[in-house]
Amino acid sequence: MTHHDEPSGSRPLWVINRMPAAEFAALFAGVFEQTPWIAAKASLERPFASKQALLGAMTKALMAASEEDQLALLAAHPTLGGEAAKRGEVTASSRAEQAGLGLDRMVGDEEAAFAAMNLAYQRRFGFPFIIAVKGQRDRAAILAALTRRFDSTLEAERQAALAEVVKIASFRLDALIDDTAVVEPGASGEAAL
Repeated sequence: MTHHDEPSGSRPLWVINRMPAAEFAALFAGVFEQTPWIAAKASLERPFASKQALLGAMTKALMAASEEDQLALLAAHPTLGGEAAKRGEVTASSRAEQAGLGLDRMVGDEEAAFAAMNLAYQRRFGFPFIIAVKGQRDRAAILAALTRRFDSTLEAERQAALAEVVKIASFRLDALIDDTAVVEPGASGEAAL
């Protein structure tokens, strides 16, 4: 299935704090890969004084979720360098993140190594390997992390994957929020939240 592009452009925090709940949830639905309920729960904690406060509310919703819901979120992530990414059948954010390091253009031995490790990892843990691609120096570093984390216990790896999901969300929020505009123009005193 092909995913629609997520909303683009950053918005001032004061605008985000005043959005109707449905608009807020739609704007941030893709921050946690195809898991809009996290944004919906976080919207209940508005107003936010910063992007970090919003990320904190989203992280709180994620960590309070059942293990089943957490695993569903992990399973919603695409395989790094996988066929779905190559065909463009992932979210716009995932497509851009993977393309940034050329994960969608691998060939030969490198592609085979990623495919073999991704498959082994998926079979071992029941969800795809997740790492904040934007925070990596190159594909070799990603493959090294995949190889290293393969030896983890299921619980340790679930926690590592959730921590990476939060890092990914932080990068995605950077593109959606203008964190410098907390107060509505012309407002005086405390932030017009």
